[in-house]
Amino acid sequence: MHTTVALMIAVLLGVAAPAAAAGPVFPKPPALAPRVDFWRRIYTEVDTGGGLLHDARNLEIVYETLSLPRGLSIRARERRTRTRKQHYRRVLRSLATGKRKNLSLEERRVLSLFPPDVSNATLRKASDRIRFQLGQADKFRAGLIRMGRWEDYVRRVFAERGLPTQLVALPHVESSFNPDARSHVGASGIWQFTRSTGRLYMHVNGVMDERNDPFLSTVAAARLLKHNYNETGTWPLAITSYNHGSAGIRRAVRKLGTSDIDAIIDRYKSRSFGFASRNFYSEFLAAKEIEEDSERWFGLVERDPAENPEIVVLDHYYRPAALTKAFGVTLGALRLANPALLRPVWNGTKHVPKGYSLRIPRDPSRAAPKVVLARVPSSERFARQVPDRRYRVKRGDSLSRIAQRFGLRQSDLIRANGIRNRHRIRVGQVLNLPVRHGARPHRVVAATRPKPVPAHGLYRVRHGETLWKISRRFGVGQSDLAAVNHIADARRLKAGQVLQIPAGAMTARARPGGTPGVYTVRRGDTLDAISRRFGVTQRELVAQNGIHNRHRIRIGQRIFVPRAEETPGAAAQ
Repeated sequence: MHTTVALMIAVLLGVAAPAAAAGPVFPKPPALAPRVDFWRRIYTEVDTGGGLLHDARNLEIVYETLSLPRGLSIRARERRTRTRKQHYRRVLRSLATGKRKNLSLEERRVLSLFPPDVSNATLRKASDRIRFQLGQADKFRAGLIRMGRWEDYVRRVFAERGLPTQLVALPHVESSFNPDARSHVGASGIWQFTRSTGRLYMHVNGVMDERNDPFLSTVAAARLLKHNYNETGTWPLAITSYNHGSAGIRRAVRKLGTSDIDAIIDRYKSRSFGFASRNFYSEFLAAKEIEEDSERWFGLVERDPAENPEIVVLDHYYRPAALTKAFGVTLGALRLANPALLRPVWNGTKHVPKGYSLRIPRDPSRAAPKVVLARVPSSERFARQVPDRRYRVKRGDSLSRIAQRFGLRQSDLIRANGIRNRHRIRVGQVLNLPVRHGARPHRVVAATRPKPVPAHGLYRVRHGETLWKISRRFGVGQSDLAAVNHIADARRLKAGQVLQIPAGAMTARARPGGTPGVYTVRRGDTLDAISRRFGVTQRELVAQNGIHNRHRIRIGQRIFVPRAEETPGAAAQ
């Protein structure tokens, strides 16, 4: 009788009935045990100062725990990892020739990782499957601490929607419960929603991005996970769908004729079903086991206190300054409590939207949020959002150039217009500019002016000076200065050396009214954008500045411009 009642309740909740009939909600087939063990090692044994070199297919085969000192640059870390991969590739290919006698200690160790009867073909394939996985133990522990802020809320949201509350472990896999986490493919927040998926469940635009709010994105994650479960019928498949998409998982089920997660992981072949998708459910199982018994792996971890802000739904559009004054909080505190609101709101370009659920740090001495909001003067209530300024793309424009011209960040311009590829804007396209209405475009002027050439045309090199620095001092090109003085190697300049300065070498080529100068590279600049701005060729900038790679200029770099008069840009529409 009790079982029947439990099953009826489970059916109403919409998730547990199949689990009750088929076994645990989150089964761990024996075939997945080595994968789960691997990820448990990644999450508990190795921190981000190292990682495991392993076989990408058979995670039981771990060649080495590689240490990567904290001080190493990204390039140095990649170089060290690549060197060790090449080492094991050579060992495996040597063994793949059939070599089984007179083995070195290293060859014997590597061979012992495989079954005694391993074939040469298997070893040869393994030589092409060597992979490095960065450790995550320190990040996982930090995630256990952070999850205290939202754990109770996540469990409550999932329970109210009939979802297993153990799904609270999923953000450990996605982001280590870091709300500031951003991936290289544009996923954001603790649940790592991409823009396209996020827009199905949340507001993602130029004013707010609800993916960044742990509270709002948790509700969206619950909806997505329930959708995945309804589409696939099992939680292993629903969780894998969170990474691979439910359509892709349904395709795998149809192709293989089974919904068994271990069979799909082992046998399904698809270009998009890569290492991350193949291992996502195993990662979740490992994270769930660790989260449920965290003291065993990390000792006593004190979690952050739960966030418990007050909430008020805005009945008008408001300036952030008016809200901070009304509620007696700092702008920083309000911004921290509302991570969904983007930069244009906080810099005054846009208002906090009407209908937005504003979170305010709790203060028992303050009146109820609705009462406080009602006291805001009518002059600080707005019926409409600040309108965007619009700009029509002209020939030769780039997104970085437009952003620079109007003092914007390229990322804000991308968000405001839902641009997927920053390299693809077309002539005639109308862009929304998240700037104050009526704001005027910036005009870039030369950062410095060259000094007059001495009457005798000679200059004595001082200690520490370079040819590049002297060329900018007098407004001449480095190549011209080197040519006049027969300097073959610009690096071999000595203090006390006398140089002849080619007076007017650059101004002779400047167009009427143009004067040479030095421009300081800003965020979003490209050499192409700078050359177009000042009406010079990229080749000229490369030659005069000794630039070896035109794709690598850095913010703050000073670039000599033969003629520093800005070319007229297209006006905003």
